Amino acid sequence: MSDSADTRPDPADGGHPGYRTEPVSFTRRGGRLNDRQQKSWDLLADTMVVDVPRSGPSTSVDPQYVLDTDALFGRSARLVVEIGSGRGEVLVHAATEAPDTDFLGLEVYKPGVAQTLIGVRHGGLTNVRLAIVNAAEALTTTLPEASVDELWVHFPDPWHKKRHQKRRLVTPAFAHLAARVLKPGGTWRLATDWAEYAEQMAEVVAGSPDFEGGRSERWDGRVLTRFEAKGIAAGREIHDLTAVRR
Repeated sequence: MSDSADTRPDPADGGHPGYRTEPVSFTRRGGRLNDRQQKSWDLLADTMVVDVPRSGPSTSVDPQYVLDTDALFGRSARLVVEIGSGRGEVLVHAATEAPDTDFLGLEVYKPGVAQTLIGVRHGGLTNVRLAIVNAAEALTTTLPEASVDELWVHFPDPWHKKRHQKRRLVTPAFAHLAARVLKPGGTWRLATDWAEYAEQMAEVVAGSPDFEGGRSERWDGRVLTRFEAKGIAAGREIHDLTAVRR
């Protein structure tokens, strides 16, 4: 079942205030960990996967919880956050290339997180952390304001059917959340293989008072992932956008 079917208790019932009132941009998929994923999970999850306090659905975050990134990584460093880190191909590559930068991946699919841990383990990386959370909630309350140097949104679900497009992640409301967590001068990077969604992304960036930018060339740090390769094989063009926080 999708997390969109989950809601928090109504205040009238004596529970927590309702928090998830909008459709989420993802569908939770099942999936068991394979042996390699389970081994990496058992070895690294306690230190590399954030123990997020919940309040409601399984990907929710208690709105009172604020992440202390310095404590999380044990240092004060440049911070990059990737939304929908998937199997961790981009995140692991970037963390390997930039050991002085900290990387936080937000993902709702546990096998993807476990696959990322395999890469972290093989690379001996210490500058990666992962959280199984609804990214919109994390940007609303979990991450401190002006704490992020770069925010990456690569290939979010396009929800290409008209009736589902209200579930798309990149909207004017989300741009406001991105602006909340990015430092002034921070970079928001986006990519999609759906032309119509790229148009929407460009409109969101152009319409935001907090950002300047738009369509751009592919940046060197975004390595080709297995997911992107499938889109290319299907004949879809890849669209990149870059926006800078005013």
